[in-house]
Amino acid sequence: MGGWLNMKRYLYVIMLFAFICVSIVFQNKYFHKQKALILETEQTPFTVLTSSDDTKVSLSNREITEPDQAVNGQPVQRSLIYSTGITLEERFNTPSGYQRLDKPVGSLQGYLRKYELKPDKSPVLLYDGGKKRNQEAHAAVFSMPLVKGDLQQCADSVMRMYGEYLWSAGAYDSIAFHLTNGFLMDYSSWKDGKRLNVEGNKVSWEKREAFDDSNESFLTYLRQVMIYAGTISLEKECSSVELNRILSGDLLIRGGSPGHCVMVVDVAEDALGNRCFLLAQGYMPAQEFQVLKNPLHKDDPWYYVSEIKDSINTPEFEFNVGNLKRWKAFIQ
Repeated sequence: MGGWLNMKRYLYVIMLFAFICVSIVFQNKYFHKQKALILETEQTPFTVLTSSDDTKVSLSNREITEPDQAVNGQPVQRSLIYSTGITLEERFNTPSGYQRLDKPVGSLQGYLRKYELKPDKSPVLLYDGGKKRNQEAHAAVFSMPLVKGDLQQCADSVMRMYGEYLWSAGAYDSIAFHLTNGFLMDYSSWKDGKRLNVEGNKVSWEKREAFDDSNESFLTYLRQVMIYAGTISLEKECSSVELNRILSGDLLIRGGSPGHCVMVVDVAEDALGNRCFLLAQGYMPAQEFQVLKNPLHKDDPWYYVSEIKDSINTPEFEFNVGNLKRWKAFIQ
């Protein structure tokens, strides 16, 4: 009998020992599995190399999900805004399924995409240094400075962008804007030393200065254009464009006093040829040039041709499709 009891105690000890060993192994495997899950969900920085140059922009997974990433095996739409992007094309990602239109070397499209933006969340400033009252209309702010005074408004910002692009490309003969009274104020005459002679509503050239093709003189030329030109004169220099043929540099413009205009600053297209675009504006009073939000999409500033019927609503102005125009220098 005593031997049987000893045997039972021995078996009990063996079973208890085996149970403890199994528990330790299970807990160890479970701990490592949980640790692996934690490591898999940690968000680590990565680097994006832009396709246009060798500039590296450091980002975080918290800011953007790349298109080839997935969560639980499902693809995730990447964010459309890189908060650390410096240029227009670095700051704004194309929507899923869309690619930016090709940009010919030296084109306005390339110039706009390479234009530097102010840091993310920058407010839009007025010509006097104050903040614009409505800070909810823009998705980004161009680093384009303002000229002195309440001059660089909507059409003025567009003419400055056109002029500076052409000046940077050496296309001086293409820099010419009609004033509201119809007088053609061409840059070639200006750099040759001619200046405006204004008598009432009559304007003529008068030789006053020596030849000067400096950037400082060019900016003075643009400021004079801003004084005497506007949406009325700019619209007369444009031709209508079909919405499905929209390109960077095109305008939504309604001439008037006041009128308004906004510029198409980037265009992308999907495999079926459907296009989407970004818009930018200056406004009254004179203020910084800004990329606009799309009122239809809280976190998506792109405007989709497929969503447009008759009107195009921007945060601060309503246009119709007939207001889409292309400036004379870019008509092929």
